[in-house]
Amino acid sequence: ETLDQLGGRQADFRCTDAPWPERIAGVALLFFVINRINRRHAIKRRSATTADLPLMPSERQPRKGDLGCRLTCSSYVASPQQPAGIMSAQQDARPPSGPPYPPQSALTGGLPTVGVDVPISAVFLVLFIGSAVAHMTIFQINKRRGHKFVMSALMFGFSMARVVTMVMRIVWATRPTNVRVAIAAQIFTSAGIILLFIINLIFTQRILRAAHPHFGWHKASSIVFNALYALIIIMLIMVITTTVQSFYTLNRNTRRIDRNIQLTASSFLTFVCFLPLPLVILGVIVHRKTRLEKFGLGRWRTKVAILLASTTLLTLGAAFRCGTAFMPPRPRNNPAWYNAKWCYYFFNFVIEAIVLYLYILVRVDRRFHVPNGSKRAGDYSGRNKQFDKHDSLHSEGWAETRIMSEEEVFDDEEFCDCEEGPLKDVER
Repeated sequence: ETLDQLGGRQADFRCTDAPWPERIAGVALLFFVINRINRRHAIKRRSATTADLPLMPSERQPRKGDLGCRLTCSSYVASPQQPAGIMSAQQDARPPSGPPYPPQSALTGGLPTVGVDVPISAVFLVLFIGSAVAHMTIFQINKRRGHKFVMSALMFGFSMARVVTMVMRIVWATRPTNVRVAIAAQIFTSAGIILLFIINLIFTQRILRAAHPHFGWHKASSIVFNALYALIIIMLIMVITTTVQSFYTLNRNTRRIDRNIQLTASSFLTFVCFLPLPLVILGVIVHRKTRLEKFGLGRWRTKVAILLASTTLLTLGAAFRCGTAFMPPRPRNNPAWYNAKWCYYFFNFVIEAIVLYLYILVRVDRRFHVPNGSKRAGDYSGRNKQFDKHDSLHSEGWAETRIMSEEEVFDDEEFCDCEEGPLKDVER
């Protein structure tokens, strides 16, 4: 029966003389029909977009009475006899969400946790803050006295970089699903160490110039060291770029290229870290043709021992990072021994803290200081200034007429075949 037959009213639902119950029932029916249509369209769109992606068992919705589907889904449910790793492996097969995408392989140190990593990171945070305060205090005091030592400012910058690294590690532990925090933590971990490499190269160059002025002050030697500094900066930029890119792509070829670049940069930085060892050893054992040119305070052998000790420690950490980078990636649920947390903290932050506080205790700002504006042989010891005060006749006999101090006579004594004759090296 139509509405016209029932009450003589119009079939238009918008008529004003329709009773209220009929209006409400009609509106409810209309909304129900529209809702069913929208749900069907949403299901079709979802099936079209996810047709190429494998569905996990939890995403499958079996129908009641479908035995085959029940068996298929029940086979993915972990039973008490089933190994626990099966479910984790199936969860890792889920397509990652992103970008940025979470790391798919095991990381050195693993994912930080609040119970373990936060207390350890807090301890290192205090240590690096103390190092930053000490190095900046030394730099400011020396600056007021006209004693310029830029390496103290560089070590302050490195300490502050490690402070940021520890803060990012703590934040990552409290927000383990935040991939952007993980990216920042890894970048700061890799980037800060190059400052110590540069500082040791500068100390090595000063050792070579003091022991072998003709080689150390040669133009080719200066070009090589400047090229090393430039390459260190270039490698740092490459590491940062590839690290960020690897988190924003799933393309296997792109990730392979990023990994090759990271391995190249890691190998070069390990070589740069190790380079002071052979250079300093050769500079000490190779026979000198000129007098040892003193610089700074303290004994010569102490300077050499400090540089060799710090270089050995830093090389240990750099070699560990480079060696583990060349190892095949391990899954997150099956990490290797070198992915343990103690390896991460020891080969990175323990070694760096030892070197920073070693440089504070032995006062490298005094031992490795050279006069400002040193550009040639003789500037370290101030011999060129003495030549400027005398005429050419007196300067020719400077080595024979100069009266040696008590410290120079009774300190380390070595003989060399100098052009002026057999003279004792000035060593402290």
